Amino acid sequence: MPFASTAAEKAGLVPLAGEPAEGKCLAGAADAPVFAWIEVRAGRRNIWVAAPDAPARQRTAYGEDDGIELSDLVLSRDGKRMLFVRGGDVEFPESNLPNTGAAVEPPAQALFIADVGGSQAPVRIGLGHGGAFSPDGARVAFTRKGEISVWNGGDVKAIASVAGSVEDLSWSPDGKALLFREVRKERSFVGLIDIAGGTLRYLGATLGHSSDPVFSPDGSQVAFIQFRDPPAKLAHSTASFWSVRVADVATGAVSVVWTAPSGEGGQYSGTRARNLFWTRSGHLLFPWERTGWMHIYALPATGGTPRDLTPDANEVETFTPTPDGQAIVYAANAGNLDSRQLWRSAIAGGRPTRLTQDDRFVFRPVFGGGRLAATATDAARPAHMVLVDGMKPLGAVPFVRDYAKPETVVFKAADGVDVHAQLFRGKGKGKGRRPALVFVHGGPRRQMLPGFHPSRYYSNSYVRNQAFAAQGYTVLSVNYRSGTNYGRAFREAPDTAREGAAEYRDILAGGQWLARQADVDPERIGIWGGSWGGYLTALALARNSDLFKAGVDLHGVHAMVRPVEKGYSPEEEAKAHQRQWDSSPMGAIETWRSPVLIIHGDDDKNVDHEQSLLLARELAARGIPFEELSFPNERHDFFRYENWLASYRAAERFFARTLGDPAK
Repeated sequence: MPFASTAAEKAGLVPLAGEPAEGKCLAGAADAPVFAWIEVRAGRRNIWVAAPDAPARQRTAYGEDDGIELSDLVLSRDGKRMLFVRGGDVEFPESNLPNTGAAVEPPAQALFIADVGGSQAPVRIGLGHGGAFSPDGARVAFTRKGEISVWNGGDVKAIASVAGSVEDLSWSPDGKALLFREVRKERSFVGLIDIAGGTLRYLGATLGHSSDPVFSPDGSQVAFIQFRDPPAKLAHSTASFWSVRVADVATGAVSVVWTAPSGEGGQYSGTRARNLFWTRSGHLLFPWERTGWMHIYALPATGGTPRDLTPDANEVETFTPTPDGQAIVYAANAGNLDSRQLWRSAIAGGRPTRLTQDDRFVFRPVFGGGRLAATATDAARPAHMVLVDGMKPLGAVPFVRDYAKPETVVFKAADGVDVHAQLFRGKGKGKGRRPALVFVHGGPRRQMLPGFHPSRYYSNSYVRNQAFAAQGYTVLSVNYRSGTNYGRAFREAPDTAREGAAEYRDILAGGQWLARQADVDPERIGIWGGSWGGYLTALALARNSDLFKAGVDLHGVHAMVRPVEKGYSPEEEAKAHQRQWDSSPMGAIETWRSPVLIIHGDDDKNVDHEQSLLLARELAARGIPFEELSFPNERHDFFRYENWLASYRAAERFFARTLGDPAK
């Protein structure tokens, strides 16, 4: 069955209907049960809106696979208006403008406003991103290349210009001030602008990072997280590296209300969304890995001892306070590391209450007024928006009838580490043992699940793995160490990446596990993956061409050597560079024998296109067979549906040639 004829492609599910790469998709109004979200179907990006008792409707009318992203979706408090950005790159909003559709001029990155209930075309406010409604919805603040501007319904006025990039822009409760995080090289600050007075102040600047600034409910104070990263030489230090601080808006005085003690959780790590809230109950909510797992804690804003609100969560992925400030709702894998469900926990105490069930995966809780919505998936349904009460869909729910749920398997690496994976069993009536593939996700801070992923990139990967299984390949998707949702020790495992590529032990163990299966031909095992998965694919082919007979490497890293921190002595620096080289595919290039398909976009901001140019030259010089697919102007997470299809079809043809027809 060719990929082009799968039910998923016919339904337009590559890219997925749901969340853009890593940007926020589902938005809710603070004071009304109104929701909006972004859908991507066959490359056509549009915004949909709905209320619990009103049918969903498409609010924008973009009809081309033009590679122009939609992002930064925000609703006004009353749910009557929405903001969004069209153009640019949601992951790198301040970079050069992407032009993946090869327009004569790159599409602008612009902020638009529209009435949720209307039908008129959205109105362009100005160039920029990061839009935020004022509390009364009458004004909009936004940013572009360090400049902060305010739109008052007609005119746009620049009110400040800073040296760094602006993030987390928000209004004070009275609408008189703007709060933001300014990110500079290896540091960040909390900035506060008095709009009427025309003044800018920085609150509690340190020799590190200040993040997640938030106003107190009355606007008189600002809380933020302050942290610094440990030096590379002491990457696993258990010293204290972070704290929670509160600044007085009137005086600028800053107090440390809590400091992480040394030991487990002494280093700061956050969730995939906002990491600090100030509730109406007078509590600060933040993540902490004191138990070795990402849990959410409540701390009185005046200081004291934090209390764990999620004691049974295993790993919390995202969380949000309830509108009344008396509880939190969070997405976690409590009871099953390879799941994702929603839970509610009261700040005052008591056991958490489970809100969703095991028949699907549920992510990113969002309130619209007093109603709770979230993103849901399962083995046959890609990301779609639901009301959590009754799991009622907010809009249409695409369904791929012939997708079987992958099996969850656990095996051990050579050093005893437990490795979780999903097994897509090959279908078809081919005689004898079938070919098999190892799939390697990117990140590496990621976890694949036995169902559709909420992000576009990995939803695409899931579709491709299901299609490979339908064609007769058995596919093993490996959640290797340094990934998320298996605890801090797994995520921060020693000797990974440039320090020794320890995560490759898990990939090798996955290939060996496949080779032992009775229905798998051990001489026809391939491997594929993108980004960090491309790196590990290339490393597998370089080190173990005896096991991995072919590979598809999408925008992978091939030479890991880079400058080290200044804290190293010259001798230590030389040893660090040698470790980096030994951890690279290039470090084992002389034993590479298997053919590979290399795929890369040449405007990639995550992994330099030069990495694939280097690999192609080195393989050509050694007579190692490779094929290539290059996309001019394309980014890391391909913006155009056409380029995803071209990549996946090329991968299908490549494996059929190198591993043999799985149907025979």
